[in-house]
Amino acid sequence: MTHKILIVEDEENIAEVLIAYSQQQGFSTEYFNSGKGVVNFVKHNPVDLILLDLMLPEVDGITVCKEIRAFSSVPIIMVTAKSEEIDKLEGLNLGADDYICKPFSPKEVIARIQAVLRRVNKPTANIIRQSGFEVHKEDYVALLNGKDIGFTAVEFKIFLLFLSQAGRVFTREDIINTLYNQALDMSDRNIDNHIKNIRKKINQVEEGLNPISAVYGVGYKFKAT
Repeated sequence: MTHKILIVEDEENIAEVLIAYSQQQGFSTEYFNSGKGVVNFVKHNPVDLILLDLMLPEVDGITVCKEIRAFSSVPIIMVTAKSEEIDKLEGLNLGADDYICKPFSPKEVIARIQAVLRRVNKPTANIIRQSGFEVHKEDYVALLNGKDIGFTAVEFKIFLLFLSQAGRVFTREDIINTLYNQALDMSDRNIDNHIKNIRKKINQVEEGLNPISAVYGVGYKFKAT
């Protein structure tokens, strides 16, 4: 299957490189040098991913992204040149799947494209979605509102256990037995530290959110919202 990439970039030299590298990887491409007409094109033409520059003439990338998200979940990778723009991206709920900063290596862009396509095309049996969280079992990736939480492998396994059975109370022994099959000398304190780190990383993405609650004298559970 050939994936079609829509490249929206006003700098001609950058667009030429992106088009060339994309086609070398077997992708077909469509190209716009401004934001004008992009939304209408996406409405009437199937594309598999959009590389969307933030600063565009006529219609900016933020507006284009918002308008596309009103009717489509096509993957969008935003392209930005300034640190202030990155702050703006992170502060807005645009619905973009990823962003990349100029200057960049074309190989890095291709790697990002391939990663996003793998993620969105992965069988849903390998993905758990719950209360704003999205966990990709095979990739050891946990997202909160589209942003990578950054769990370690052990933290990911613990969080996956909670998320897969939301509402169930797990004792520390349950967690140890499930994750380690008693092969490692894990203690209750180790588990408590992992839970603490999981909560901290979730809070770094969304301040004040605490979906894992302690059940006094028993263990922990995930609270679905």
